[in-house]
Amino acid sequence: MTDCSSPTTAAPAGGPAVAATENPLDRAIDRARRALLERQQPDGHWCFEFETDCTISSEYILMMHFLDEIDEVLQEKLARYIRLKQRQDTHGGWPLYQDGDLDLSGTVKAYFALKAAGDPADAPHMQQARAAILARGGAARTNAFTRILLAMFGQVPWRAAPYVPVEIMLFPRWAPFHLDKIAYWARTTMVPLLVLCSLKASARNPRNVQIRELFTVPPEQERHYFSSKGLVNKLFLVLDKIGRTCDPLIPARVRQKAVRKAEEWFVPRLNGEDGLGAIFPPMVNALETMALLGYPKDHPARATCLKSLQKLIVDRGDGSAYCQPCVSPVWDTGWAVMALLRASSDEQTRTAVTRGLDWLAPLQELELKGDWAVQAPDLPPGGWAFQYANAYYPDLDDTAVIAGLMHVAQRNTVEPDRYRQNIERAADWLVGMQSDNGGFAAFDRNNTCYYINQIPFADHGAMLDPPTEDVSGRVLACLGVLGREQDQPAIRRCVDYLKSVQQPDGSFWGRWGTNYIYGTWSVLAGLSLAGEDMTQPWIRRSIDWLKACQHADGGWGETNDTYLDPALRGTNLGVSTPHTTAWALLGLLVTGEYQSEAVQRGIQWLLDHQQADGQPEAGLWYHPSFNAPGFPRVFYLKYHGYTAYFPLWVLVRYRQLVATAFRIVP
Repeated sequence: MTDCSSPTTAAPAGGPAVAATENPLDRAIDRARRALLERQQPDGHWCFEFETDCTISSEYILMMHFLDEIDEVLQEKLARYIRLKQRQDTHGGWPLYQDGDLDLSGTVKAYFALKAAGDPADAPHMQQARAAILARGGAARTNAFTRILLAMFGQVPWRAAPYVPVEIMLFPRWAPFHLDKIAYWARTTMVPLLVLCSLKASARNPRNVQIRELFTVPPEQERHYFSSKGLVNKLFLVLDKIGRTCDPLIPARVRQKAVRKAEEWFVPRLNGEDGLGAIFPPMVNALETMALLGYPKDHPARATCLKSLQKLIVDRGDGSAYCQPCVSPVWDTGWAVMALLRASSDEQTRTAVTRGLDWLAPLQELELKGDWAVQAPDLPPGGWAFQYANAYYPDLDDTAVIAGLMHVAQRNTVEPDRYRQNIERAADWLVGMQSDNGGFAAFDRNNTCYYINQIPFADHGAMLDPPTEDVSGRVLACLGVLGREQDQPAIRRCVDYLKSVQQPDGSFWGRWGTNYIYGTWSVLAGLSLAGEDMTQPWIRRSIDWLKACQHADGGWGETNDTYLDPALRGTNLGVSTPHTTAWALLGLLVTGEYQSEAVQRGIQWLLDHQQADGQPEAGLWYHPSFNAPGFPRVFYLKYHGYTAYFPLWVLVRYRQLVATAFRIVP
């Protein structure tokens, strides 16, 4: 099980409190600094919990039943967590995020997992969940990935699942659909899934758990598993039908060749105990595919794959446990160091910063050319991944944060040129990954074949990794801080891209954090650090929009509902939260607004909401809300670290800018 869920006792304790701090701001910073230092691991890194909705934990239980390898103790802990997350305000269903509406696919998986774990169908909580599912059309209305899982368990016929033949592995690169044209997460998930679907994998399901009671029409009689609305959907449904009709005509040797090519693709990418793609869905699919292909339990690849999944489990210590979608040590360490960099000049903090940076430095990928190299074959590697190890899939967001952080640290905390080579390689890689439209994506360049999101398999709309505002803002900030002359053309193109995607009200969409406040902060930081004149009208619109979003209590908050309805942005819906307040303040501070009433009220809100001694996360901040999308509209995340390091960072930055006696406007 992962060790990212709790601080280590071997880490520095943070030292004694300052004997006589001058004002509330200094006291708050000191308490948060010490609390964050206590969470540093012995080797210098940070890793906070990385929580999602109950879908992943439900799938973990069902995976054990697929393989007939059931850990009874773990199953009950996961089941307890799922039960605790059932919501009465969704009529007994499960949402995708705090205060969200019932999600049908997630609720079906949660019900199935609980029933597999032994919860009787006539238990009150199961009856309530079943009624909620049936009221929304039943399990036949779930998304494509859920219906694939149900098909493997024999709950629906295979025609309920989209037709995705493994022969896709044999398609030439110029074909309309090819692995190189989809996002890394879709690629790693899809390759083993192609084998499972084409060979019509059948779960062992040792307890013969059935969920026919979740269908309004017997599943074998259901004729409307796919939407037929719109010309594009109708076209793909025709192609889907043609493919199913032709499938029996595929020669056995061709299918065997395709299966072998899929196996040869994903096995080298299994990534040790960090797992295929270092994310849960590909790991599960790979494990089940290896079982289907006859890998024995003790085969090193299969056993290691199982270990990678087990390491994602967080035991909460209250009889419950949940499964993380992945872990976030590189991201957490980068932002934690950023927050601490100017929090104190004492030796302990300086040492912690250096230890964090020294932990990050060797994790930079300098040799392996991952899948990103398809679109940039002559570009030397130089990126960091999000997880402990994910060499095939470094990302631009982490790389930009760490390279910029190392540069700033060299000027302020550690010796000059300590990380110069790391920074240069990272910057070269970032510039080489710029997409043709001037923006930057998370993992690939020019991953923009938008028609792919229309295929039945992609009803979640998350098959691509196009450039986004927030990642582009982060890369722009890094290049601006570095100030390399050779990067000026890339900076100019990125600024032009950001101008083109600004919302009419001045805000920017947030792909990897909730939502427009996160995106707007990311862009404003990039523009400021790249040297843009922040008085330009189009930039002032962003600043004014942030101010207009401030709540009456002085904080900021934003609901994940804005991904469903963009018209909700800036409407002050949702309660104020520490992380959103910090993002808004950071966006205002980079624009020189540190003396404004809005900033001072926001700072006061953070001071008022710091966790007191004796509370959970004492010295830091806390809020239960999910603060980022994995995939907008279908999958959301709670970075537990966001309420630890972002509020501290903004308080430190504010103190640095004010550099005078602390004053709060009432």
